[in-house]
Amino acid sequence: MTRKDEKTKSLEGFPFFPNPPRSLKETGLNLGFLSDLVLKTLYFEGFMTGSQIAEALSLPFSGVVDKVLEFLRRERLCEVRGSKSVSERDFEYVITEKGSEKAKEVLERSQYVGPAPVPLEDYRKAIKAQALSRNPISPGKLRKALSHLVLGEDVLSKLGPGVNMGRSIFLYGPPGNGKTAISEAIGKLIMEDTMFIPYAVEVNGHVIKVYDNLNHKLVVQEAETLIQYDRRWLLIHRPFLTAGGELTMEDLDLIYNEITKYYEAPLQMKANGGMLLIDDFGRQQARPQDILNRWIVPLEKRVDYLTMHTGLKIEIPFEVLIVFSTNLPPHRLADEAFLRRIRHKIEVRNPTFEEYRLIFKRECERRGIPYDEKVLIYLLKEHYIKNKIPLRACHPRDLLDEIESIARYSNTSPRLTREMIDKAWSSYYLSISRR
Repeated sequence: MTRKDEKTKSLEGFPFFPNPPRSLKETGLNLGFLSDLVLKTLYFEGFMTGSQIAEALSLPFSGVVDKVLEFLRRERLCEVRGSKSVSERDFEYVITEKGSEKAKEVLERSQYVGPAPVPLEDYRKAIKAQALSRNPISPGKLRKALSHLVLGEDVLSKLGPGVNMGRSIFLYGPPGNGKTAISEAIGKLIMEDTMFIPYAVEVNGHVIKVYDNLNHKLVVQEAETLIQYDRRWLLIHRPFLTAGGELTMEDLDLIYNEITKYYEAPLQMKANGGMLLIDDFGRQQARPQDILNRWIVPLEKRVDYLTMHTGLKIEIPFEVLIVFSTNLPPHRLADEAFLRRIRHKIEVRNPTFEEYRLIFKRECERRGIPYDEKVLIYLLKEHYIKNKIPLRACHPRDLLDEIESIARYSNTSPRLTREMIDKAWSSYYLSISRR
């Protein structure tokens, strides 16, 4: 088997593989839509070869783009300006005056120019076939992904089933104990796998742009030009999106641009096949109850309904792992009926003394600061137990940051001493020291 055959075989082993269309019919798009897209492309570029037009639309020239250009020439909307060879794909096409007028008319309806979209039904099938739950994560991989964190066995044993179900996880507990770090580690683990998403989706002549270069990471392939698949689809790492306090209700529905006249997919659609982290849940601009109510049906039925500016509602797969991370008690954010729909509720509690010691020791090793058990015992007794301060997993990192800053200013090596601990504590816990 050649290297090309091996590469093609590895891609064709995917649960979903987009074979290249061999005809206009196999694109799932009508001739009128594709003609308009080619016209807009020519209008903005001036003149292009047939192969350049095919590349711009991410469609094959033979059997697809050549048929569209044949129609446009017949309608006198474009013409051949010249050619560098006898091959049709090397003909240079230029838009005519009649074509320019037609392009202006088309741009009034939509200014979308780029890769041809895929039909909504093709998108639905692709996302269902590539659902996260179809690619379970082993206990070993999960432990390795979280090995930089000190977590109790109770948390680990709940996280695995929650991730593999691919539906929803509710992480709650006091601040500073690693809920965001846990979520990010899971997100990075999910991103190790790959999937296909379309650049855009077509619905009744309207375009919804799905690909987002800020949130979708492309997979770089060797000998990409040798692999035959529909280039309207992009091979990406499974998505991992994060939304914090800036999240609004508008972010959860189709975003229609009044100027460009096409849509941007909402967060949960961009995250399909991967994970969406709602960090610091309860601090968003939208009320928690409104966000939760918006997702009652998707969490239960695994489908979401989006509304177009025309009033048309469309059904979209909801194959995304939603992770809610919050410092607030769950009962303050949602009622029992909704919490029942979130399948996995995991408390990330304060560390025990032994867990705190392990975190502190790891932080010292990471920074090259000699660890001193006696100084740690002093810290625990003098500052935590005496003042009844709860342990937090982030405290070792923050206190050692303070010690390094103090040492850097005094031009000395950072060391664990009672004096340094007291200085770090008084700086970090100023309000407590003045009680």
